[in-house]
Amino acid sequence: MSAMSNQPANTETVTVSVPGQAAFRDGMARLAAAVHVITTDGPAGRFGFTATAVCSVSDTPPTLLVCVNANTSSLQGLLNNGVLCVNTLAPHLQEVASAFASGRPMDERFASGLFERTPNGVPRLAGALVSFDCRVMNVIEQGSHKVLFCAVEDIVSTEGEEDALVYFARRYHTVAGSD
Repeated sequence: MSAMSNQPANTETVTVSVPGQAAFRDGMARLAAAVHVITTDGPAGRFGFTATAVCSVSDTPPTLLVCVNANTSSLQGLLNNGVLCVNTLAPHLQEVASAFASGRPMDERFASGLFERTPNGVPRLAGALVSFDCRVMNVIEQGSHKVLFCAVEDIVSTEGEEDALVYFARRYHTVAGSD
């Protein structure tokens, strides 16, 4: 008499491996993403950085998600200020994106573009495709990043600009919005 097994007769064992950091980054380089400059100002000071990890969460209430590396020099100031502006870039603002992605001092980063104030007092980049003036509502730690859930309190769009700046394969590219 043979023993009965709880396993189906024709099963395969599949081994799933967790990719390493380099493999993950290489994979993410194949994911095109809009380029944003995230700015903040308030009691903790003025800070900003370039980000691609931004997305819509909800339209009721309007909410964005912004992922920030925990080692970013702007993070603590951003959290202390509690407000930020997500500036989505057009191709003519590529140099601003590069300045905010660098290790340059904040004054030099902000000198790379023309900024005005949002209702929350945050620097908004003139000429951005769209700018979202936000209040940080919730922060979750996930791995090497902080995930910020941000309530959108004001939106300004630039009329006439149709092309977008995206980051793909570790380079900036232009995506045409219409002909």
